[in-house]
Amino acid sequence: WTKKPIEVEAFQWTGDVNQLGEPEWIVEAMYQDLVNVTHDDYDNPILLIMTQEGEMMAKQGDYIIKGIKGEIYPCDEEIFLTSYER
Repeated sequence: WTKKPIEVEAFQWTGDVNQLGEPEWIVEAMYQDLVNVTHDDYDNPILLIMTQEGEMMAKQGDYIIKGIKGEIYPCDEEIFLTSYER
């Protein structure tokens, strides 16, 4: 089997509260409480993303992807860079 090529939107999450260049769709998801940042460990913030499969966590450096149906999910940087290209 070969995975069909699909185009997705994505950005790398830095964990910085003042991150520049965040796409509008992630800001909208935050307003809808679908995505939240937790600072339980201030030096290592976690992005919590509500998905159809439940809550997923993204760490600093992970890519946040908006899929073809508008779903949002995290992807480890190494896996993302191996799987996607511009």
